[in-house]
Amino acid sequence: MIITADNDYRGLDEWLKGKKKVMLVCDSSIAFLQAFNEKLGRIKTAMVRFSDFQPNPLYSSVTAGVKLLREEGCDSIMAVGGGSAMDVAKCIKLYADCPGDGEQGEWLKHAAVPADLPFLAMPTTAGTGSEATRYAVVYFDGAKQSITHEGFIPDTVLMDPDALKTLPLYQKKATMCDALCHAVESFWSVNSTEESKAFSREAIKEVMANMEGYLANTPEGRAGMLMAANVAGRAINITQTTAGHAMCYKITSLFGCAHGHAAMLCDRILFPWMIENTDKCIDPRGEAYLKVTLDELGKALGGRDAKEGADILKKIFEKLAFEIPAADSGQIMELTAGVNPDRLKNHPLLLDKDTINGLYKKIFAV
Repeated sequence: MIITADNDYRGLDEWLKGKKKVMLVCDSSIAFLQAFNEKLGRIKTAMVRFSDFQPNPLYSSVTAGVKLLREEGCDSIMAVGGGSAMDVAKCIKLYADCPGDGEQGEWLKHAAVPADLPFLAMPTTAGTGSEATRYAVVYFDGAKQSITHEGFIPDTVLMDPDALKTLPLYQKKATMCDALCHAVESFWSVNSTEESKAFSREAIKEVMANMEGYLANTPEGRAGMLMAANVAGRAINITQTTAGHAMCYKITSLFGCAHGHAAMLCDRILFPWMIENTDKCIDPRGEAYLKVTLDELGKALGGRDAKEGADILKKIFEKLAFEIPAADSGQIMELTAGVNPDRLKNHPLLLDKDTINGLYKKIFAV
């Protein structure tokens, strides 16, 4: 269920009925939410704040959160923030009823059933769509742990366009591109369905319609982009992401650019390459199906076919004036070696190491 900030957060008041103590999992962005904080000050339900986590959250933060939830006897969870806050809250819900304290990665080793706790999520960026997905990521002993469970998906999402008002312009651009790339990659994924494609089309339409207003910080633009990110999240919840995301993660860590920036760097090159190489199709529905799919995607982006759609994607990247980092040959090799092969399984074209290396060279204009 989606609720809004309208009428002094009336939907939030309804959600809080019957709840005695809420764990509020929040990142630093909550400090900038003036109206929301004023609302929290008037709420009679007890709030237990938990902010002991970082971007790319650690498993130890999750165990600390579970410990606090248990000690305080919280009967529900509210996550306010970006993807990291959402991931931590999801994992706290997942492990709340697990035996023990979770030390030494104990809870990662066994299947867990999420606690029966009401869960509300309030995104403060319009990009990850994490409030609509069954995925979470935490790090244990330096290794990324990707966790999936249907029970992760919040039962309620609070959309407040004012939560995006103070985002720096670069972050607005990057998170918007993350949502757009989610929709694009979901559309061509081997796991796509008619339902996921409908979500992708809607998300792309919302991004394109609200881009100018969002970047100009209008209330309508912010509201539209929040919805675009959420719908794109619903698309990847069905399909998962593909090669663009598999190739972008290492770019973020190597060059310090935002995730959505890195994803757009990749997808603007991947799309035209895919059009020219449909003979490498590994989607079981076949090359003819893939060609039609790419044309449909091009039309969703506002073009007449795949080529025009790919050109529109490239022009969006250029219009946003994103930097193309300077990469040397050693970094290209490191990037190629760092691609997660599991995510490549969702991509509709075969990508070997030599092809990935060549794509990186195009991405960085080497």
